[in-house]
Amino acid sequence: MTTDAPQPAGPDDIALRDRDADKGLIGNYFDRLKSGELGSLPVILGVIIVWLVFYMKNSNFLSAFNLTNLTLQSVAIAVAAAGVVLVLLLGEIDLAVGSVAGLCAAICVVANLDHGVPGWLAVALAVLAGAVIGFIHGAITAWVGVPSFVVTLAGFIGWGGLLLYTLGAGGSRNITDQFTLDLTQKFLGPEFAWPLVIALLVCLFGNDLYQRRKRLAAGLVTPPLAGTLIRDCLVAAVAIGAVLVWSSDRGMPVAVVILLAIIIGLDLLVRRTPFGRRIMAVGGNKEAARRAGISVNNTLIIVFVLCGALAGLAGIMLSSRGLSVTQSTGGGNFLLTAIAAAVIGGTSLFGGRGTVYSALLGALVLGSVANGIALLGLTSDYEQMITALVLLAAVVLDAVARRGRRAAR
Repeated sequence: MTTDAPQPAGPDDIALRDRDADKGLIGNYFDRLKSGELGSLPVILGVIIVWLVFYMKNSNFLSAFNLTNLTLQSVAIAVAAAGVVLVLLLGEIDLAVGSVAGLCAAICVVANLDHGVPGWLAVALAVLAGAVIGFIHGAITAWVGVPSFVVTLAGFIGWGGLLLYTLGAGGSRNITDQFTLDLTQKFLGPEFAWPLVIALLVCLFGNDLYQRRKRLAAGLVTPPLAGTLIRDCLVAAVAIGAVLVWSSDRGMPVAVVILLAIIIGLDLLVRRTPFGRRIMAVGGNKEAARRAGISVNNTLIIVFVLCGALAGLAGIMLSSRGLSVTQSTGGGNFLLTAIAAAVIGGTSLFGGRGTVYSALLGALVLGSVANGIALLGLTSDYEQMITALVLLAAVVLDAVARRGRRAAR
């Protein structure tokens, strides 16, 4: 009678998968590019090119003072664009973002000046007003069946008229409340900025490693470890560089802290919660999502509520930056810039694809263009033409990426 010789223990499955994944880092990355998964690469390259061009034209563009101003100029757009991203993920559109922003800013300042409402409560009431407006948009779209394009186009006109009515005959109100002003006028010193950034980076690295370990243990497809670490190190380098720049000027803007809280919170909502998965499912295919038991109407209404609230907060921050609310607050190119920021950052106009961080990246691109144009003393026509070209390029890339993904299947 013979027995089989004992076999040596095999290598640890997790370690083996790590090794195999890391072997294909570069190859896997180029495969994703070929299949249309461009990620954030185009917009990051766009930021670098824009910054280099304006720096060569005027070296003050990359000064600490101007970069801090650029940050503050981009915050309101990024907040509004974050709400637009959620709506676009559903395959819908919100054309009333600018009017809602202006109206909510007016509600905030009038409540504070004319009715003695404390600043923090006036801000909260204005954001709540934006959420109510978003509920109206979503309810009409979901329950009545009117396309969101038409509903929010009517809102664009109607809420703009209500803004004029709220401001009254004067048409302009100065902001005197310190709480409202501090939203964009207050800065944090290094003793607050560094611990905050370090804590966020520790959470980033820790969460990525934890999520990776969970996926490997479950036998799921996992990105290469080296790629994850490289990405996190690049984020850390940008964050540290930003704090150094802000610290050499006035400090880290409180507005940035608010924006980061919004972006991180919404990203966790979209990527880590059942509701976020419902958003992506509805955006990918409404009928399939409905047959899968997802309440499409409820999902749509909640997303419009979030978009309205964020538009309201964006309007308050916009007026805080300008120290007043006028009939033009939220007007001009604000709406189109917010939508363009979401699209330029990588959110698809066709729904079901994109990230909340695209609002941040897109706002940075458009804010850089506007800031550079102003720094060079050029007129706004240049800004509009450049913005149009950047937006067109983003949409073309999105269309090419969709074609590449279809071909890859």
